[in-house]
Amino acid sequence: MTTVDTILAAKYPAKAHARRIAASIKAKHGACGALYLEAQKNRLIEDNDEDMPFRQRRPFFYLTGCLLPDAAVVYDVQKDQLTLFIPPIDPESVIWSGLPLSPDEAKDLYDVDRVFYTTEINATLAGIAKDQAGQAAAYAIEGQVSEHVKFEGFASTHLTVLKEEIGEARVVKDAYEIALLRKANDISAEAHIAALKAGKTATNEREVEAAFIGACIARGCREQSYHPVVASGESGATLHYVRNDRELVDRATGKRKTSILIDAGGEYQTYCADITRVIPLAGRFAPETRQIYEIVLQMQTECIAVLKEGVLWDDVHALAHRVAIRGLLKLGLLRGSEDELFEKRVSVAFFPHGLGHYLGMDTHDTGGHPNYEDKDKMFQYLRVRRNLPAGSVITVEPGIYFCRFIIDPILKDPELGKYINAEVLERYWAVGGVRIEDNIHITKDGYENLTTAPKTIEEVESLAQ
Repeated sequence: MTTVDTILAAKYPAKAHARRIAASIKAKHGACGALYLEAQKNRLIEDNDEDMPFRQRRPFFYLTGCLLPDAAVVYDVQKDQLTLFIPPIDPESVIWSGLPLSPDEAKDLYDVDRVFYTTEINATLAGIAKDQAGQAAAYAIEGQVSEHVKFEGFASTHLTVLKEEIGEARVVKDAYEIALLRKANDISAEAHIAALKAGKTATNEREVEAAFIGACIARGCREQSYHPVVASGESGATLHYVRNDRELVDRATGKRKTSILIDAGGEYQTYCADITRVIPLAGRFAPETRQIYEIVLQMQTECIAVLKEGVLWDDVHALAHRVAIRGLLKLGLLRGSEDELFEKRVSVAFFPHGLGHYLGMDTHDTGGHPNYEDKDKMFQYLRVRRNLPAGSVITVEPGIYFCRFIIDPILKDPELGKYINAEVLERYWAVGGVRIEDNIHITKDGYENLTTAPKTIEEVESLAQ
Protein backbone atom coordinates (compact mmCIF):
# COMPACT_ATOMS: atom_id res chain seq x y z
CA MET A 1 0.00 0.00 0.00
CA THR A 2 1.34 3.42 -1.01
CA THR A 3 1.36 5.79 1.93
CA VAL A 4 1.90 9.54 2.11
CA ASP A 5 5.36 9.08 3.58
CA THR A 6 6.26 6.63 0.80
CA ILE A 7 5.30 9.17 -1.85
CA LEU A 8 7.14 11.98 -0.09
CA ALA A 9 10.31 9.88 0.21
CA ALA A 10 10.85 10.59 -3.50
CA LYS A 11 11.93 13.96 -4.91
CA TYR A 12 9.49 16.79 -5.53
CA PRO A 13 8.59 16.44 -9.27
CA ALA A 14 10.23 19.68 -10.43
CA LYS A 15 11.27 18.37 -13.86
CA ALA A 16 7.75 17.27 -14.72
CA HIS A 17 6.47 20.71 -13.74
CA ALA A 18 9.07 22.42 -15.95
CA ARG A 19 8.09 20.25 -18.93
CA ARG A 20 4.42 21.01 -18.35
CA ILE A 21 4.97 24.77 -18.26
CA ALA A 22 7.25 24.79 -21.31
CA ALA A 23 4.79 22.71 -23.34
CA SER A 24 1.95 25.09 -22.51
CA ILE A 25 4.01 28.15 -23.44
CA LYS A 26 5.11 26.59 -26.74
CA ALA A 27 1.52 25.71 -27.62
CA LYS A 28 0.28 29.24 -26.93
CA HIS A 29 3.24 31.47 -27.79
CA GLY A 30 5.53 29.59 -30.16
CA ALA A 31 9.27 29.04 -29.73
CA CYS A 32 10.32 28.69 -26.10
CA GLY A 33 14.02 28.38 -25.44
CA ALA A 34 14.47 28.81 -21.70
CA LEU A 35 12.59 29.37 -18.46
CA TYR A 36 14.33 31.41 -15.77
CA LEU A 37 13.24 31.84 -12.16
CA GLU A 38 14.85 33.24 -9.03
CA ALA A 39 14.34 32.24 -5.41
CA GLN A 40 13.43 34.80 -2.78
CA LYS A 41 16.36 36.84 -1.50
CA ASN A 42 17.62 36.81 2.05
CA ARG A 43 16.90 40.21 3.56
CA LEU A 44 17.87 41.75 6.88
CA ILE A 45 15.33 43.15 9.28
CA GLU A 46 15.40 46.93 9.09
CA ASP A 47 17.85 48.44 11.59
CA ASN A 48 18.94 44.94 12.60
CA ASP A 49 21.53 42.37 11.55
CA GLU A 50 19.12 39.40 11.60
CA ASP A 51 17.41 37.86 8.60
CA MET A 52 13.74 38.55 7.97
CA PRO A 53 11.44 35.50 8.10
CA PHE A 54 11.95 33.65 4.81
CA ARG A 55 9.15 32.63 2.47
CA GLN A 56 10.17 30.96 -0.77
CA ARG A 57 8.79 32.30 -4.03
CA ARG A 58 6.14 29.85 -5.14
CA PRO A 59 6.92 29.85 -8.91
CA PHE A 60 10.56 29.02 -8.13
CA PHE A 61 9.61 26.20 -5.76
CA TYR A 62 7.21 24.77 -8.37
CA LEU A 63 10.14 24.23 -10.75
CA THR A 64 12.70 23.13 -8.14
CA GLY A 65 11.26 21.89 -4.84
CA CYS A 66 14.09 23.94 -3.32
CA LEU A 67 13.74 26.11 -0.22
CA LEU A 68 17.17 27.78 -0.47
CA PRO A 69 17.26 31.58 -0.64
CA ASP A 70 19.28 33.49 -3.29
CA ALA A 71 19.12 30.56 -5.72
CA ALA A 72 17.95 30.41 -9.36
CA VAL A 73 16.86 27.85 -11.95
CA VAL A 74 17.08 27.59 -15.73
CA TYR A 75 15.17 25.11 -17.87
CA ASP A 76 16.67 24.48 -21.32
CA VAL A 77 13.57 23.47 -23.25
CA GLN A 78 15.33 22.01 -26.28
CA LYS A 79 17.68 19.82 -24.21
CA ASP A 80 15.06 19.10 -21.53
CA GLN A 81 17.70 20.11 -18.98
CA LEU A 82 16.91 21.64 -15.58
CA THR A 83 19.78 23.48 -13.90
CA LEU A 84 19.68 24.73 -10.32
CA PHE A 85 22.01 27.54 -9.28
CA ILE A 86 22.93 27.89 -5.60
CA PRO A 87 24.90 30.66 -3.89
CA PRO A 88 28.66 30.12 -3.71
CA ILE A 89 30.33 29.70 -0.33
CA ASP A 90 30.73 32.96 1.58
CA PRO A 91 33.69 32.33 3.94
CA GLU A 92 32.54 35.01 6.37
CA SER A 93 29.08 33.46 6.77
CA VAL A 94 30.40 29.94 7.43
CA ILE A 95 31.59 30.88 10.90
CA TRP A 96 28.02 31.84 11.84
CA SER A 97 25.86 29.49 9.79
CA GLY A 98 28.08 26.55 8.91
CA LEU A 99 28.80 25.19 5.46
CA PRO A 100 25.98 25.54 2.91
CA LEU A 101 24.84 22.77 0.58
CA SER A 102 27.41 21.75 -1.99
CA PRO A 103 26.38 21.26 -5.64
CA ASP A 104 26.66 17.48 -5.24
CA GLU A 105 24.47 17.50 -2.12
CA ALA A 106 21.88 19.68 -3.88
CA LYS A 107 21.89 17.36 -6.90
CA ASP A 108 21.00 14.45 -4.60
CA LEU A 109 18.19 16.39 -2.93
CA TYR A 110 16.37 17.94 -5.88
CA ASP A 111 14.86 16.72 -9.14
CA VAL A 112 17.30 18.61 -11.38
CA ASP A 113 19.89 17.58 -13.95
CA ARG A 114 22.73 19.89 -12.88
CA VAL A 115 23.67 22.16 -10.01
CA PHE A 116 26.02 25.12 -10.51
CA TYR A 117 26.86 28.20 -8.49
CA THR A 118 24.94 31.40 -9.27
CA THR A 119 28.11 32.91 -10.76
CA GLU A 120 27.47 30.69 -13.81
CA ILE A 121 23.94 31.88 -14.64
CA ASN A 122 24.84 34.22 -17.50
CA ALA A 123 27.23 31.75 -19.14
CA THR A 124 24.55 29.05 -19.01
CA LEU A 125 21.89 31.31 -20.53
CA ALA A 126 24.29 32.45 -23.27
CA GLY A 127 25.07 28.81 -24.08
CA ILE A 128 21.37 27.99 -24.48
CA ALA A 129 20.85 30.98 -26.79
CA LYS A 130 23.86 29.96 -28.90
CA ASP A 131 22.71 26.34 -29.17
CA GLN A 132 19.36 27.53 -30.46
CA ALA A 133 20.92 30.04 -32.89
CA GLY A 134 19.15 32.92 -31.17
CA GLN A 135 15.78 31.79 -32.55
CA ALA A 136 14.02 31.06 -29.27
CA ALA A 137 12.57 33.23 -26.51
CA ALA A 138 13.42 33.33 -22.83
CA TYR A 139 10.68 33.56 -20.19
CA ALA A 140 11.05 35.06 -16.72
CA ILE A 141 8.92 37.00 -14.23
CA GLU A 142 8.90 40.78 -14.12
CA GLY A 143 10.41 42.15 -10.94
CA GLN A 144 12.07 38.82 -10.15
CA VAL A 145 15.22 39.09 -12.27
CA SER A 146 18.42 40.41 -10.70
CA GLU A 147 20.15 43.30 -12.44
CA HIS A 148 23.24 41.25 -13.26
CA VAL A 149 21.28 38.55 -15.14
CA LYS A 150 21.39 38.93 -18.93
CA PHE A 151 19.43 37.19 -21.69
CA GLU A 152 21.91 37.93 -24.45
CA GLY A 153 21.42 36.05 -27.70
CA PHE A 154 17.73 35.17 -27.27
CA ALA A 155 15.30 36.32 -29.94
CA SER A 156 13.16 37.93 -27.21
CA THR A 157 12.56 37.97 -23.47
CA HIS A 158 9.03 37.77 -22.05
CA LEU A 159 8.26 38.83 -18.47
CA THR A 160 4.44 38.52 -18.27
CA VAL A 161 3.69 34.98 -19.45
CA LEU A 162 5.57 32.67 -17.08
CA LYS A 163 3.87 33.71 -13.84
CA GLU A 164 0.43 33.31 -15.39
CA GLU A 165 1.27 29.89 -16.85
CA ILE A 166 2.58 28.59 -13.53
CA GLY A 167 -0.46 30.00 -11.74
CA GLU A 168 -2.82 28.12 -14.05
CA ALA A 169 -0.78 24.90 -13.90
CA ARG A 170 -0.84 24.89 -10.11
CA VAL A 171 -4.62 24.41 -10.07
CA VAL A 172 -4.29 20.73 -11.01
CA LYS A 173 -2.08 18.88 -8.55
CA ASP A 174 -0.07 15.73 -9.17
CA ALA A 175 0.09 12.83 -6.70
CA TYR A 176 3.13 14.27 -4.93
CA GLU A 177 1.40 17.59 -4.33
CA ILE A 178 -1.72 15.85 -3.03
CA ALA A 179 0.52 13.91 -0.62
CA LEU A 180 2.04 17.18 0.63
CA LEU A 181 -1.42 18.63 1.18
CA ARG A 182 -2.55 15.47 2.96
CA LYS A 183 0.52 15.63 5.21
CA ALA A 184 -0.23 19.26 6.07
CA ASN A 185 -3.83 18.28 6.82
CA ASP A 186 -2.88 15.31 8.98
CA ILE A 187 -0.55 17.43 11.10
CA SER A 188 -3.07 20.27 11.30
CA ALA A 189 -5.81 17.86 12.39
CA GLU A 190 -3.65 16.74 15.32
CA ALA A 191 -3.02 20.40 16.12
CA HIS A 192 -6.76 21.14 16.11
CA ILE A 193 -7.28 18.31 18.59
CA ALA A 194 -4.52 19.77 20.77
CA ALA A 195 -6.20 23.19 20.62
CA LEU A 196 -9.56 21.68 21.44
CA LYS A 197 -8.13 19.98 24.52
CA ALA A 198 -6.32 23.17 25.56
CA GLY A 199 -9.67 24.95 25.55
CA LYS A 200 -10.76 22.97 28.61
CA THR A 201 -8.45 24.91 30.93
CA ALA A 202 -7.40 27.95 28.87
CA THR A 203 -8.16 31.39 30.26
CA ASN A 204 -7.16 33.36 27.15
CA GLU A 205 -7.40 32.85 23.39
CA ARG A 206 -3.61 32.94 23.07
CA GLU A 207 -3.26 29.73 25.09
CA VAL A 208 -5.37 27.89 22.52
CA GLU A 209 -3.35 29.41 19.66
CA ALA A 210 -0.12 28.36 21.36
CA ALA A 211 -1.36 24.77 21.67
CA PHE A 212 -2.14 24.69 17.95
CA ILE A 213 1.17 26.17 16.81
CA GLY A 214 3.17 24.01 19.22
CA ALA A 215 1.55 20.84 17.93
CA CYS A 216 2.28 21.88 14.33
CA ILE A 217 5.95 22.58 15.00
CA ALA A 218 6.41 19.34 16.93
CA ARG A 219 5.03 17.35 13.97
CA GLY A 220 6.94 19.06 11.15
CA CYS A 221 4.94 22.15 10.19
CA ARG A 222 7.28 24.87 11.34
CA GLU A 223 5.38 27.56 9.44
CA GLN A 224 1.70 28.43 9.53
CA SER A 225 -0.31 28.70 6.32
CA TYR A 226 -1.65 32.01 7.63
CA HIS A 227 -2.04 33.82 10.93
CA PRO A 228 -4.41 31.61 12.98
CA VAL A 229 -7.88 32.84 13.89
CA VAL A 230 -8.75 31.97 17.50
CA ALA A 231 -11.96 33.87 18.15
CA SER A 232 -14.06 33.35 21.28
CA GLY A 233 -17.71 34.32 21.70
CA GLU A 234 -18.94 37.18 19.56
CA SER A 235 -15.46 37.63 18.06
CA GLY A 236 -16.27 34.60 15.90
CA ALA A 237 -18.37 36.95 13.75
CA THR A 238 -15.15 38.64 12.54
CA LEU A 239 -14.04 36.57 9.54
CA HIS A 240 -10.30 37.32 9.71
CA TYR A 241 -10.05 38.03 13.43
CA VAL A 242 -6.35 38.34 14.37
CA ARG A 243 -6.23 39.56 17.98
CA ASN A 244 -6.22 36.12 19.63
CA ASP A 245 -5.75 37.73 23.04
CA ARG A 246 -9.16 38.09 24.64
CA GLU A 247 -10.01 36.54 27.99
CA LEU A 248 -12.31 33.52 27.94
CA VAL A 249 -14.22 34.75 30.97
CA ASP A 250 -16.39 37.82 30.46
CA ARG A 251 -15.29 40.31 33.12
CA ALA A 252 -18.64 42.08 33.10
CA THR A 253 -20.69 38.98 33.84
CA GLY A 254 -18.10 36.58 35.25
CA LYS A 255 -19.35 33.93 32.82
CA ARG A 256 -17.07 31.76 30.69
CA LYS A 257 -17.59 32.19 26.96
CA THR A 258 -19.37 29.30 25.35
CA SER A 259 -17.23 28.55 22.29
CA ILE A 260 -14.12 29.33 20.22
CA LEU A 261 -13.85 29.39 16.44
CA ILE A 262 -10.39 28.17 15.34
CA ASP A 263 -9.38 28.74 11.71
CA ALA A 264 -5.80 27.50 11.41
CA GLY A 265 -3.56 25.30 9.31
CA GLY A 266 0.07 24.30 9.20
CA GLU A 267 2.29 24.64 6.14
CA TYR A 268 4.31 21.58 5.13
CA GLN A 269 7.13 22.20 2.62
CA THR A 270 5.23 25.23 1.25
CA TYR A 271 1.89 23.33 0.92
CA CYS A 272 -0.98 24.55 3.08
CA ALA A 273 -3.78 23.19 5.19
CA ASP A 274 -6.75 25.47 5.91
CA ILE A 275 -9.15 24.05 8.50
CA THR A 276 -11.84 25.63 10.66
CA ARG A 277 -13.52 24.11 13.69
CA VAL A 278 -15.70 25.44 16.52
CA ILE A 279 -15.21 24.03 20.01
CA PRO A 280 -17.45 24.24 23.10
CA LEU A 281 -15.55 25.59 26.09
CA ALA A 282 -17.92 24.02 28.61
CA GLY A 283 -17.76 20.55 27.07
CA ARG A 284 -21.11 20.92 25.34
CA PHE A 285 -22.40 23.47 22.87
CA ALA A 286 -24.86 26.06 24.12
CA PRO A 287 -28.33 25.39 22.63
CA GLU A 288 -28.21 28.29 20.15
CA THR A 289 -24.65 27.48 19.06
CA ARG A 290 -25.60 23.85 18.58
CA GLN A 291 -28.54 24.82 16.36
CA ILE A 292 -26.36 27.00 14.14
CA TYR A 293 -23.61 24.36 14.10
CA GLU A 294 -26.09 21.78 12.81
CA ILE A 295 -27.13 24.09 9.96
CA VAL A 296 -23.53 24.84 8.96
CA LEU A 297 -22.58 21.17 9.07
CA GLN A 298 -25.58 20.40 6.84
CA MET A 299 -24.47 23.16 4.45
CA GLN A 300 -21.04 21.60 4.22
CA THR A 301 -22.28 18.01 3.96
CA GLU A 302 -24.64 18.75 1.07
CA CYS A 303 -22.07 20.86 -0.78
CA ILE A 304 -19.30 18.27 -0.50
CA ALA A 305 -21.68 15.54 -1.70
CA VAL A 306 -22.14 17.17 -5.14
CA LEU A 307 -18.44 17.72 -5.83
CA LYS A 308 -16.75 16.07 -8.80
CA GLU A 309 -14.91 17.02 -11.97
CA GLY A 310 -16.70 19.70 -13.96
CA VAL A 311 -18.99 21.03 -11.25
CA LEU A 312 -19.48 24.81 -11.46
CA TRP A 313 -18.38 26.31 -8.13
CA ASP A 314 -21.00 29.08 -8.41
CA ASP A 315 -23.70 26.40 -8.24
CA VAL A 316 -22.21 24.80 -5.14
CA HIS A 317 -22.01 28.20 -3.44
CA ALA A 318 -25.67 28.83 -4.28
CA LEU A 319 -26.57 25.44 -2.80
CA ALA A 320 -24.91 26.44 0.47
CA HIS A 321 -27.14 29.52 0.64
CA ARG A 322 -30.23 27.41 -0.06
CA VAL A 323 -29.42 25.08 2.83
CA ALA A 324 -28.69 28.04 5.12
CA ILE A 325 -32.02 29.64 4.28
CA ARG A 326 -33.93 26.44 5.02
CA GLY A 327 -32.16 26.08 8.37
CA LEU A 328 -32.68 29.68 9.42
CA LEU A 329 -36.35 29.52 8.41
CA LYS A 330 -36.81 26.45 10.59
CA LEU A 331 -35.33 28.33 13.58
CA GLY A 332 -37.63 31.28 12.95
CA LEU A 333 -34.75 33.66 12.30
CA LEU A 334 -35.98 34.30 8.77
CA ARG A 335 -39.48 34.89 7.39
CA GLY A 336 -40.82 34.32 3.89
CA SER A 337 -40.35 31.63 1.25
CA GLU A 338 -37.03 29.99 0.41
CA ASP A 339 -37.11 31.24 -3.17
CA GLU A 340 -37.97 34.80 -2.17
CA LEU A 341 -35.21 34.92 0.45
CA PHE A 342 -32.72 33.53 -2.06
CA GLU A 343 -33.67 36.02 -4.77
CA LYS A 344 -33.50 38.93 -2.32
CA ARG A 345 -30.05 37.70 -1.16
CA VAL A 346 -31.12 38.00 2.50
CA SER A 347 -28.90 35.04 3.50
CA VAL A 348 -25.79 37.08 2.55
CA ALA A 349 -26.28 39.00 5.81
CA PHE A 350 -25.54 35.76 7.68
CA PHE A 351 -23.16 34.14 5.17
CA PRO A 352 -21.24 37.05 3.58
CA HIS A 353 -18.14 35.28 2.23
CA GLY A 354 -17.50 32.77 -0.52
CA LEU A 355 -17.91 29.03 0.06
CA GLY A 356 -14.22 28.34 -0.50
CA HIS A 357 -11.08 28.78 -2.57
CA TYR A 358 -8.36 26.78 -4.26
CA LEU A 359 -5.67 25.47 -1.94
CA GLY A 360 -2.05 24.59 -2.62
CA MET A 361 1.21 26.45 -2.08
CA ASP A 362 -0.89 29.45 -1.09
CA THR A 363 -3.90 29.41 1.19
CA HIS A 364 -5.88 31.36 -1.39
CA ASP A 365 -4.24 29.56 -4.28
CA THR A 366 -3.90 30.63 -7.89
CA GLY A 367 -6.26 30.10 -10.82
CA GLY A 368 -9.64 30.86 -9.27
CA HIS A 369 -10.44 33.91 -11.43
CA PRO A 370 -12.63 35.72 -8.87
CA ASN A 371 -14.71 38.70 -9.89
CA TYR A 372 -14.67 41.16 -7.01
CA GLU A 373 -16.50 43.70 -9.21
CA ASP A 374 -19.55 41.43 -9.46
CA LYS A 375 -22.66 43.44 -8.60
CA ASP A 376 -24.37 40.32 -7.23
CA LYS A 377 -23.37 40.43 -3.56
CA MET A 378 -23.94 36.68 -3.18
CA PHE A 379 -21.02 36.00 -5.54
CA GLN A 380 -18.85 39.10 -5.07
CA TYR A 381 -16.40 37.43 -2.68
CA LEU A 382 -16.42 33.98 -4.27
CA ARG A 383 -12.74 33.27 -4.95
CA VAL A 384 -13.32 30.54 -7.57
CA ARG A 385 -15.57 31.25 -10.57
CA ARG A 386 -15.10 28.24 -12.81
CA ASN A 387 -15.79 24.54 -13.27
CA LEU A 388 -13.63 22.43 -10.97
CA PRO A 389 -11.05 20.23 -12.74
CA ALA A 390 -10.02 16.83 -11.43
CA GLY A 391 -6.83 17.23 -9.44
CA SER A 392 -7.78 20.57 -7.95
CA VAL A 393 -8.07 21.04 -4.18
CA ILE A 394 -10.69 23.40 -2.81
CA THR A 395 -11.82 24.42 0.64
CA VAL A 396 -15.48 23.97 1.58
CA GLU A 397 -16.10 26.42 4.40
CA PRO A 398 -19.70 27.50 4.90
CA GLY A 399 -20.51 29.67 7.87
CA ILE A 400 -23.29 31.55 9.63
CA TYR A 401 -22.41 34.72 11.53
CA PHE A 402 -24.17 37.20 13.75
CA CYS A 403 -22.33 40.42 12.99
CA ARG A 404 -24.20 43.55 14.04
CA PHE A 405 -22.29 45.67 11.52
CA ILE A 406 -23.74 43.61 8.67
CA ILE A 407 -27.16 42.61 10.01
CA ASP A 408 -28.29 45.89 11.62
CA PRO A 409 -28.47 47.77 8.27
CA ILE A 410 -30.60 44.94 6.86
CA LEU A 411 -32.96 45.15 9.84
CA LYS A 412 -33.38 48.88 9.20
CA ASP A 413 -33.93 48.43 5.47
CA PRO A 414 -37.64 49.00 4.69
CA GLU A 415 -37.68 46.28 2.05
CA LEU A 416 -35.38 43.63 3.54
CA GLY A 417 -35.92 44.13 7.28
CA LYS A 418 -39.24 42.26 7.20
CA TYR A 419 -37.46 39.02 6.34
CA ILE A 420 -35.53 38.83 9.64
CA ASN A 421 -37.25 38.14 12.96
CA ALA A 422 -35.49 40.62 15.26
CA GLU A 423 -37.03 39.11 18.38
CA VAL A 424 -35.66 35.64 17.67
CA LEU A 425 -32.34 37.12 16.52
CA GLU A 426 -31.68 38.52 20.01
CA ARG A 427 -31.02 34.99 21.30
CA TYR A 428 -28.22 34.38 18.76
CA TRP A 429 -25.86 37.36 19.02
CA ALA A 430 -23.73 35.55 21.60
CA VAL A 431 -23.08 32.72 19.12
CA GLY A 432 -20.75 35.02 17.20
CA GLY A 433 -20.06 32.78 14.24
CA VAL A 434 -19.84 29.15 13.23
CA ARG A 435 -17.68 28.03 10.32
CA ILE A 436 -16.66 24.48 9.41
CA GLU A 437 -13.92 24.04 6.80
CA ASP A 438 -12.41 21.00 5.11
CA ASN A 439 -9.93 20.63 2.22
CA ILE A 440 -11.36 18.61 -0.67
CA HIS A 441 -9.48 16.94 -3.53
CA ILE A 442 -11.65 16.86 -6.66
CA THR A 443 -11.55 13.60 -8.64
CA LYS A 444 -13.10 12.53 -11.94
CA ASP A 445 -16.07 10.84 -10.32
CA GLY A 446 -16.29 12.58 -6.97
CA TYR A 447 -14.04 13.87 -4.23
CA GLU A 448 -11.59 12.95 -1.49
CA ASN A 449 -11.68 14.76 1.85
CA LEU A 450 -8.10 15.40 2.97
CA THR A 451 -9.18 16.75 6.37
CA THR A 452 -9.49 14.36 9.30
CA ALA A 453 -10.04 16.81 12.19
CA PRO A 454 -13.15 15.83 14.21
CA LYS A 455 -16.24 17.84 13.31
CA THR A 456 -19.45 16.01 14.27
CA ILE A 457 -21.07 17.38 17.39
CA GLU A 458 -20.61 14.05 19.17
CA GLU A 459 -16.88 13.87 18.34
CA VAL A 460 -16.19 17.47 19.28
CA GLU A 461 -18.12 17.37 22.56
CA SER A 462 -16.53 14.07 23.53
CA LEU A 463 -13.03 15.52 23.10
CA ALA A 464 -14.02 18.77 24.80
CA GLN A 465 -15.15 16.84 27.87
